[in-house]
Amino acid sequence: MAALAGLLRDGMTIMSGGFGLCGIPENLILAIRESGVRDLTVISNNAGVDGFGLGILLETRQVRKMVSSYVGENKTFEKQYLAGELELEFNPQGTLAERIRAGGAGIPAFFTKTGVGTIVADGKEVREFDGEQYVMERGLVADLSIVKAWKGDTEGNLVYRMTARNFNPMMATAGKVTVAEVEELVEPGALGADAIHTPGIFVQRILAGSNYEKRIEQRTTRARGEA
Repeated sequence: MAALAGLLRDGMTIMSGGFGLCGIPENLILAIRESGVRDLTVISNNAGVDGFGLGILLETRQVRKMVSSYVGENKTFEKQYLAGELELEFNPQGTLAERIRAGGAGIPAFFTKTGVGTIVADGKEVREFDGEQYVMERGLVADLSIVKAWKGDTEGNLVYRMTARNFNPMMATAGKVTVAEVEELVEPGALGADAIHTPGIFVQRILAGSNYEKRIEQRTTRARGEA
């Protein structure tokens, strides 16, 4: 894929937007699989599911380490982790979001109460502020961020749709290079200035994606009531 040309290499760190299967950069993930790069560290809320999302990179064993907050929907992940074939840096979800936001804002570290007194704080600096204990967490920056938006213009300005916004805006700021895929690519000026969620200054490359499946991780329905 031209949008990733010259960006991929073995051993790199990639941030991948989305929450579960919502708002994931489907086309870019597929392109990474087809590139064959290996030993990747992937920062993402989760690892997709078996056969879809980031799960397809686990199946080909291209991922060495995951930095995530939830991994409960992927049997391939479970098997590789329990067999010692996959590293995992587990984060409370709010901490993961703030680590990404901090990295994008140029903040190298911050202190939070979340995780104090648990294994989350093992090996990390703990400091007292106003009589309370806080653990230091490092900001996160990636070699490459891949994000998914609803609309974008050719200048890289992005608009996300509803819950598909999730981790995408933070990750767009925290990549040394950010590549965005959008469902609709428009000309500059077509997006209302007040509607833009990610300014184009954070996006280096943009493409119009296609063939989105937009799978639902767990579909829960109820029977219709009597007519």
